Amino acid sequence: MHTLTVGLGERSYPIYIGTGLLANAALLKAHFPNQRAAIVTNTTIAPLYLAQLKRTLQEIGVSSVDIILPDGEIYKTSDTLNLIYDALLTHRCERSTPLIALGGGVIGDMTGYAAASYLRGVPFIQIPTTLLSQVDSSVGGKTGINHPLGKNMIGAFYQPKLVIADIATLNTLPDNELSAGLAEVIKYGLIRDLSFLAWLELNIEKLLARDPEALQYAVMRSCQNKAEVVMADERESGERALLNLGHTFGHAIESGMGYGVWLHGEAVAAGTLMAADLSQRLGWLSDADVARTRALFLRARLPVCGPDLGEDRYLNYMGHDKKVEAGKLRFVLLKKIGQAVIEGNVPAGLLQQTLAACVHE
Repeated sequence: MHTLTVGLGERSYPIYIGTGLLANAALLKAHFPNQRAAIVTNTTIAPLYLAQLKRTLQEIGVSSVDIILPDGEIYKTSDTLNLIYDALLTHRCERSTPLIALGGGVIGDMTGYAAASYLRGVPFIQIPTTLLSQVDSSVGGKTGINHPLGKNMIGAFYQPKLVIADIATLNTLPDNELSAGLAEVIKYGLIRDLSFLAWLELNIEKLLARDPEALQYAVMRSCQNKAEVVMADERESGERALLNLGHTFGHAIESGMGYGVWLHGEAVAAGTLMAADLSQRLGWLSDADVARTRALFLRARLPVCGPDLGEDRYLNYMGHDKKVEAGKLRFVLLKKIGQAVIEGNVPAGLLQQTLAACVHE
């Protein structure tokens, strides 16, 4: 097991990464002062891992309220959030009752937002079960829900008490979900960790084959990168925005196609290639840089073109991006491989060229 720390003063917390951690009661023992917990999961994960987590909690004398939500990005809404509140209120969960998020990014984001707002703040614990949530969304305290006009536009920064990433849960992950998680893993190499990018180029097939040592290393290295950025800029006033490489285009794809039609990681992959194309048109990346990026995403079995939503729809959805400032679009782009920048002065003509060149019918 590897242990990392997100250092945020009094709100610092550990990230535990290893195999078989769902059965490790010692990791959880200190967090249940009234011997109660509320577990939020979904209809896909509950049959796989809920019973194991409940057994682990029972070892330390903790009983749980189980809240099982429908599965999918389409349910990351205020209506589904209210199902969490309904259960917490019905079972009279108190301010000292932690919420445990058992699932992927949707469950983690909604549980975190429920924890931030129920009784004005209760503790919560992240137990991510997808690669994407283990390497990205479970770390850093971003919580929230979607709105028809924009993804993750309603939420709060609210840090967990701990994160438990059990690599064994990835064994039940569908192949396309595993690939989707790799989009966020590759992102860290492109924006700030060249040696990790080189490692990924050597080991991407091992990750696709679910080699446990390779997966554990990739999760650990990704979490190290995420933790360093969060510690430097918790509320995304500067450097943390660089983690959104590909997300401005990607969120437009998700919103434009309808939530859940494209997986988040699939949209980020296509969005990252669009960002690379735009970086090349600005004179920052070479043909070889873009080809290198494209090749790695293709090997990870990810899309490298976005859907043809039409220029106007892309611009409309991108206009709801959280990085918009004074009404002006800002993009995370690559000054070079391994160095991301935020750029708000993209000529309209170049953006139009990218939107035309990087989509398919």
